[in-house]
Amino acid sequence: MTRLKARIVDLIEALGPIPVSEYMALCLSDPRDGYYMTRDPFGRGGDFTTAPEVSQMFGELIGVWIIETWRAMGSPKRAMISEIGPGRGTLVRDMARTIGKLAPELRDATRFKLIEISGKLRLAQATTLQGTGGTFDWYSSVDELPKRPLIIVGNELFDAIPIRQYVKTPTGWRERMVDIDRDENLRFIAGAGSVDPDLLPPDAANAPDGSIVELAPQRTVLMQKIAEHIARYGGAGLFIDYGYLQPALGDTLQALRKHQYDDVFASPGEADITAHVDFAALAAEAARHGLSTSLATQGDFLLDQGLLERAGKLGGPLDAAGRARIESEVMRLASPKEMGSLFKMLIVRREPKPIKR
Repeated sequence: MTRLKARIVDLIEALGPIPVSEYMALCLSDPRDGYYMTRDPFGRGGDFTTAPEVSQMFGELIGVWIIETWRAMGSPKRAMISEIGPGRGTLVRDMARTIGKLAPELRDATRFKLIEISGKLRLAQATTLQGTGGTFDWYSSVDELPKRPLIIVGNELFDAIPIRQYVKTPTGWRERMVDIDRDENLRFIAGAGSVDPDLLPPDAANAPDGSIVELAPQRTVLMQKIAEHIARYGGAGLFIDYGYLQPALGDTLQALRKHQYDDVFASPGEADITAHVDFAALAAEAARHGLSTSLATQGDFLLDQGLLERAGKLGGPLDAAGRARIESEVMRLASPKEMGSLFKMLIVRREPKPIKR
């Protein structure tokens, strides 16, 4: 039993069952034993590998998107570039290097704003970014950002924000809770709390007992804060995650440890716990603030940004083994059988106001 699991058992014994959202928050963000607060989980030596760790091309092409977006905004001199949830800093390093090479005027005019709550990951990011050439500041939340135009990127951000789950029972939809059995093993139960039927997907009315619905109000709140900033001061956001395009039934709560799926109750605090992202809900919240939205698969976005051309340039000087490695990275990032279809990209932006004549 992990130290955090013992504390969760004690909490449930004292206060009763807790919602899935609270369990997920404890596992990931508990100040003493939370997963992201105590370790660097990224890369081959960690528990999972994100797209920036797969290839430098991922961050380079997002850097190109940032340059294009900034120029479409009229090249504002006080614009900020931000990454929220920067991991160990690999993505922002590759973005900053690309911006410095292709648009040094943007690099010189901006400061990179990293939004990170983990002190351990902040140290890892500072190490990664040494010698990059950009200027970097750290913040704990979107609320702390200066009041300026914002271009913000979030990669595998929303999947780690806690969700609420509801289970269909003979008496209706009930919130799914985490409880303990007689042997102090964690288990799911149906609680007393219900859900507003208007929040359920269209097929929920005819769902069989035992069906699961996932709602994510905390994700909506974060998108609200980002959208409010962009709507007021200008800018755009790019958010990459695995998920679905329309609300649907299903249990997507999962744990990952050492690059293998794990039981969500096996190792609290020592495994990553995530759930798929409802992109339609995020896009609707951005649109509610007057922002335009567009969705694409990761594969389509990267190919449109010039993935194959960049791969050819990188692979040109290399030997056969090097070119094979580049080809493997392209397939991992863009193939529908790999990350290309599972991962989606949501772009939100404030469109320029038409000029009155």
